[in-house]
Amino acid sequence: MALGISLVVSYFLYNRIKRQYAAAVQPIKIVAATKPLDAGATISADAVALVDWPVNFPVEGAMTKTQDAIGRMVMFPIAAKEPVREALLAAPGSVGLTAKIPDGMRAVAVETNDVTNVSGFLFPGCRVDVLVTFRPEDGRNTNEDLTSTVLQNVEVLSTGERLQPDPSGKPQKVRQVTMLLSPDDAQKLVLAANKGTVQFVLRNGTDQAQEVRRPVDMKDLETGASAPKQVAVKRAPAPPKPPTYYEVETYDGSKKNTVKF
Repeated sequence: MALGISLVVSYFLYNRIKRQYAAAVQPIKIVAATKPLDAGATISADAVALVDWPVNFPVEGAMTKTQDAIGRMVMFPIAAKEPVREALLAAPGSVGLTAKIPDGMRAVAVETNDVTNVSGFLFPGCRVDVLVTFRPEDGRNTNEDLTSTVLQNVEVLSTGERLQPDPSGKPQKVRQVTMLLSPDDAQKLVLAANKGTVQFVLRNGTDQAQEVRRPVDMKDLETGASAPKQVAVKRAPAPPKPPTYYEVETYDGSKKNTVKF
């Protein structure tokens, strides 16, 4: 009888828990890509669809209407069946290169060749320093050219018509490179391009350091001199901390002695 009662109770408990779990994981409809979408593509009606998604695993920025995604520009690649999120798309109404320009920034295009674009290995997303070789017009060294670092750690926004690098990493020959700059740096780059020869120097993407560098002239090439290096100043070591002593007073009759340990 006890076994029978336990089986009946277990059956009802199991069905109740099963119904509660089914209600908890009731799916919702969100927008997902029906095919891979590359950065720069405009989402068409056949590129997205509504799919079931568990309500207890919410996706931040997910869309519930396909109309909210259609016509938007893709900022970052989206895989097939991946939820389409606001963070992956450009703002409504933004198209082309303008969608990748943050507020307060500017995109400036510069003519390049095989040398200045680092033999074709300059891709969107790379970080570069901008150097310019020019002849001063202030009366100093009028017969000598100077090479100066104008900008440091500048992001390459696009190369030619590409907004994303080649997945295979193959070099590409382009005639223009577009940089993402602040308005002040944009003026410097335009002036440098008009007054001298611009050269891009590729740098490690994780290297965010910016250092003050002096211009280099012909004397540096002739003598092999370079910009003075910063030498770390060695400081004298701090004097050692005096040891801590414990004093013990002893008495021999009326005679007092103090012993340190």
